Amino acid sequence: MTMKTLVNMCVCGMLALAATSSGMLAQSATSAEARLKEKNITLPPVPPPVANYVDSVQVGKLLFLAGNTAGAEWKLKGKVGKDITVQEGYETARQVGLIMLAKVQAALGSLDRVKRVVKVLGMVNSPESFGDQPRVMNGFSDLIVEVFGEAIGKHARSAVGMAALPGNSAVEVEMIVEVE
Repeated sequence: MTMKTLVNMCVCGMLALAATSSGMLAQSATSAEARLKEKNITLPPVPPPVANYVDSVQVGKLLFLAGNTAGAEWKLKGKVGKDITVQEGYETARQVGLIMLAKVQAALGSLDRVKRVVKVLGMVNSPESFGDQPRVMNGFSDLIVEVFGEAIGKHARSAVGMAALPGNSAVEVEMIVEVE
């Protein structure tokens, strides 16, 4: 046996092992849809757009989601740090996340088609001196990682303060996801 043959055999063996290992990891990983059931997370009905826009636009393998709030019926409104607490802002951001997951599911047919949550822009209705926007937006980010897992759900994020949001909402979020 020549050295070249031996090296080729080793390389082929390593590639086969890597393919088998990644396949086993993919099979053992819990899907987003399964996690929803495991964690008893119920997605709300998808509300219609409130103005002249669509909920999402897919361009190639990217799905862009319009800005979403917790909805007109959500009880927690106003400026975080003035009208509601940071914890209530966190809960509001989580509610926005549930609505956005429902919209992703409606657009794609299944959350399992999400390959990666790429970018999140979180806008928090804030008084001038408020600086805890990242803590508020963790309500959204924690939910996304809970549903998709670290590898798919951990995302780049901006958390910014706004002087006002539509309907006096405490939080509005935009998101970009990569789809399969």
